[in-house]
Amino acid sequence: MKTLHLVAAALALALSTSAFAHDPSEKVTVLQDQMLKNAPGKKAMMIEVDYKPGQSSIAHKHDGTAMAYVLEGEVISQVKGEQAITYKKGQFWYEPAGSEHLVSKNASQTKPAKLLVFMVLSPDEQVLIPLKN
Repeated sequence: MKTLHLVAAALALALSTSAFAHDPSEKVTVLQDQMLKNAPGKKAMMIEVDYKPGQSSIAHKHDGTAMAYVLEGEVISQVKGEQAITYKKGQFWYEPAGSEHLVSKNASQTKPAKLLVFMVLSPDEQVLIPLKN
C-alpha cells in the first residue's frame, strides 16, 4: 500500500505550519490505482481518508469524479453552492468532476472518522487541487 500525504504537501505550500496547534493533515492512503479497460484513458482510484478528532481538510477540488462512503464516525461535507451535510457511518455522497469541496471535516472533537473514496479520472489529472483564498 502506498501512503500519500497529499493534503500535507498542499498545506506546506499554501500555509505556514506555525499556524497550526495540531497536525493539520488527514491521513490519505491509496488502496488501489488501476487503469480502466472499459473506459480508455481513465483510471479508478480507491482512497482511504482518516481524520483525527476535530481534523479537517483544506478547501479543494478534484479533477476527477468522486464518490465517498463513511466507514467510521461522522464527516461534515460541503460542496460550493450546497448546504453543509453531516454524513454518518454507512452514508455516502457524490461529487462531479471539478466540484469545489469547501468543507470536509470530522464532525467529532473526540472520535476519529474514516472515509472510503472512489475516484475516476485521467492519469494526468490531479486527485486534489487546493483552492486559493
